[in-house]
Amino acid sequence: MLVMRKWAVRHAGFLERIYRALARILRAMLPVARAIGLERLERPMAGAERAIKGFLFDCKMCGRCSLSDTGMSCPMNCPKQVRNGPCGGVRADGTCEVHPDMRCVWVEGWRGSQLMSGHQLSATPNPPVEYNLAGSSSWMRLMTDEDARVDSTPATVRPAASNLERLLASDAFVVTAEFSPPDSADPADVRARLAPFAGSVDALNVTDASGANCHMSSLGVSVLLLQAGCEPVMQISCRDRNRIAIQGDILGAAALGVRNVVCLTGDNVATGDHPGAKHVGDLDAVSLLATARTMRDEGRYLSGRKLVAAPQLFLGGADNPFAPPLDARVMRLQKKIAAGAQFVQTQYCFDIERLQQYMARIRDAGLHEQVRILVGVGPVGSAKTAHWLRTKVPGVHIPDGIIARLERAADSREEGRRFCIDLIQQIREIPGVAGVHIMAARQESLVPSIVAESGVLDGRAPLFGGGQATLAALA
Repeated sequence: MLVMRKWAVRHAGFLERIYRALARILRAMLPVARAIGLERLERPMAGAERAIKGFLFDCKMCGRCSLSDTGMSCPMNCPKQVRNGPCGGVRADGTCEVHPDMRCVWVEGWRGSQLMSGHQLSATPNPPVEYNLAGSSSWMRLMTDEDARVDSTPATVRPAASNLERLLASDAFVVTAEFSPPDSADPADVRARLAPFAGSVDALNVTDASGANCHMSSLGVSVLLLQAGCEPVMQISCRDRNRIAIQGDILGAAALGVRNVVCLTGDNVATGDHPGAKHVGDLDAVSLLATARTMRDEGRYLSGRKLVAAPQLFLGGADNPFAPPLDARVMRLQKKIAAGAQFVQTQYCFDIERLQQYMARIRDAGLHEQVRILVGVGPVGSAKTAHWLRTKVPGVHIPDGIIARLERAADSREEGRRFCIDLIQQIREIPGVAGVHIMAARQESLVPSIVAESGVLDGRAPLFGGGQATLAALA
């Protein structure tokens, strides 16, 4: 099957022409099909489709085929079920985050798209799979135009009452930081971790079982941060919940006052401390954004059922300018913006030149005017840690020169802190960057000095600690 999957990608242009011819033939046959009976034709059509597409694409018969939009590389072969890829965990050699012996299906899809008429993957979000259609014929829906794209123009964006949103709208250079929930049911353990951030950051991004390792829930911690006077950014991962549970969590979070939400696909369970758990992956980051936007702006569930009261949300996503295929990253961000992203936080940046190249492409596409971009930074305590991040955390790119700098340093921890400060100062000068997102796992004590010495706040009081004066100035 893998041989034929590679063949299909290499001949994507030819297969696209075959697909278009098939579509014309099927639609021309519709009157005959109706005379015979569409229900009567479903079973033989599904059987023929399963045989042909299974051989060519290792098709899973999801019932909502997107091959013509994905470079003839079936997204259902992605272990994380990503239908709007590539995810941020693609390895430097283009292999899969979960199965390093397999080429990423979206890297292959990007390759195939270059041979097709559009020469790039579509920036229009692909909808999630409807699992009740599994095993049915997408050719039948192609014949009847049931899968024809509808107008996806979103409704007018409803205000979120988010302090972070107001601050970003003021064009202030924003500082957020990552907050790791404890392995505890005691709220005091959450409050005990806040001291390094007070007076230094505008908001704290609460991770949702980062690395697929279990901790206190992002929702629970976000509410505790609100009670402590902090602006939380709640992560929601698609890894652990289906669309029913996720929509319920969105409503619950909004009811409790959480306004900022980052939508993530999430790390695969195989990488975490419960490798025997089931990876859900009902939605991906893009379809989750579209779902949250639909709830907020249209006041309805993904099913179409109306909400009594719509949630107030400021929607964000993640981006990785440093993972291959680099040329596909602008398209990936376009998908997230189309789905509803208003801000994004990136993976760790250790390569200023690659970031500058990425931001140049973002500005050329005008995306910096549509979404606020916060660049991920963080101190690395030693060359050993840098090696570990580069080799063990898919999607993290650290140039050899950075590791050599840490190896030469008399005090590698101080050198890592100093490099982070220098990097923030350089990032601030890049047009289109709206702020930085500090990830200092187990080095939270360094955050105050990094923020102070970088001068990134430019003398203003951050939202968390002294933020009331900031908000008054924005009002």
